[in-house]
Amino acid sequence: MHHWAPGDQILWRYRDHAPGPKRGFHICRPVTVVQDTDELLAVWMAPGTECVKPVLADGTPVHEEPLATRYTAPRTTERARWFGTGVLKLARPGEPWSVWLFWERGWRFKSWYVNLEEPRTRWSDGIDSEDHFLDISVYPDRSWQWRDEDEFAQAQRVGLMDAAQARRVRAAGAAAVDVIKAWGGPFSQGWEQWRPDPRWPVPVLPADWDRTPAHMPS
Repeated sequence: MHHWAPGDQILWRYRDHAPGPKRGFHICRPVTVVQDTDELLAVWMAPGTECVKPVLADGTPVHEEPLATRYTAPRTTERARWFGTGVLKLARPGEPWSVWLFWERGWRFKSWYVNLEEPRTRWSDGIDSEDHFLDISVYPDRSWQWRDEDEFAQAQRVGLMDAAQARRVRAAGAAAVDVIKAWGGPFSQGWEQWRPDPRWPVPVLPADWDRTPAHMPS
């Protein structure tokens, strides 16, 4: 497997949930590689990074749309700066989730966020995945809670996820909870003490951020 070097800049993208084989990307985040091995990909999304996010066709933020029509109202994408502090993202190959670390200002650690998602596909300039709606927040006292269960249910109601896939996502969530309860990696590995190299520039969002991957690295 091709590995990126620390300091390399790549794209972390999510496909949209529209039906059909020609789905595009509705989330793109330029990130800096912290570590890339056969066991773990760690990347840093710096504060102020220009990203791509989904919005309603009239520009309204998605989360402001009532749940009943949140996934059926027409959408587009827009470029926007990442607000707040940066995010450290950790992903193990083949695992149906990634773990994100959040800090308050002044590097006071806030929480981990388990983002349930399709195992990531690598290509020459980044990784691609698909979000599975359901998430888990994990706190420094080792407590945890499910997040976005309402959106997970609504995605099923409007046909963005069938019953079989929903069962797989729930099973992935249960597996993640087992790791949390056992306090396995990455929660036990001290990543909350990590800090970015101050020499790293903020990555630039390319004009062709939504390009189709030309090939997989070997």
